[in-house]
Amino acid sequence: SLIHFLSLFLYVMLGKDTTSFFYVLYPELPVSFVKNTVLSSLNGLGTLVENHLTIAVTIGTDMLELDCHITKDEQVVVSHDENLKRSTGVNVNISDLKYCELPPYLGKLDVTFQRACQCEGKDNRIPLLKEVFEAFPNTPINIDIKVNNNVLIKKVSELVKQYKREHITVWGNASYEIVEKCYKENSDIPILFSLQRVLLILGLFFTGLLPFVPIREQFFEIPMPSIILKLKEPDTVSRSQKFLIWLSDILLMRKALFDHLTARGIQVSFWNV
Repeated sequence: SLIHFLSLFLYVMLGKDTTSFFYVLYPELPVSFVKNTVLSSLNGLGTLVENHLTIAVTIGTDMLELDCHITKDEQVVVSHDENLKRSTGVNVNISDLKYCELPPYLGKLDVTFQRACQCEGKDNRIPLLKEVFEAFPNTPINIDIKVNNNVLIKKVSELVKQYKREHITVWGNASYEIVEKCYKENSDIPILFSLQRVLLILGLFFTGLLPFVPIREQFFEIPMPSIILKLKEPDTVSRSQKFLIWLSDILLMRKALFDHLTARGIQVSFWNV
């Protein structure tokens, strides 16, 4: 094609950097299944108790984000924490109890991603992943596999297949090892970028090599560095920490990078408050 001919000409005449910029503008890869996503977490919404199943997608949510753990009797539950002390007041681990033994959530919970904020509600039961799938059959869901557990990964994969959600589900973790296991277990489910892969993508971007490297992940989800300032008391953040946050913002929040990934069919989302 004309684009391929021009890219080859630029590479020969002007070198790698110009060609890299050209491909940043014209990456020819498939389109993602979700665009311009409004992502809501089921792990600590400020208006509802954590993981409340009666959340309404009508508020404008395009994708739900949730964390999964596995109980002693191999039930997949939706919970941010493995240890339930913070959310239930009982110092026990999910993996040590059968599902029927799990304590209920506290009536009020501190919101994980917002300082000095609490949420409350009536439905205090820790939900099963399959209940979320049944409640939101057509809503894309982002699943964080919170622990490196082969049984958990296998069970989540089975549930995704059972409810025929491969095309509207993405899974993974910050851990490269967990993401690799997810991909090996079921390559039909799109995967997240691990922290290791995010750093690699940044390195490739700044060296101009990113356009030439194949990417199998389909979901680039990162925190906005400035969120840290909202989670801590201003007086507790040192100058060096503020500098690191500022530097991270400069390096990570790059429109050219996000535009390139989006054009390659990769969904880009941010954690924010």
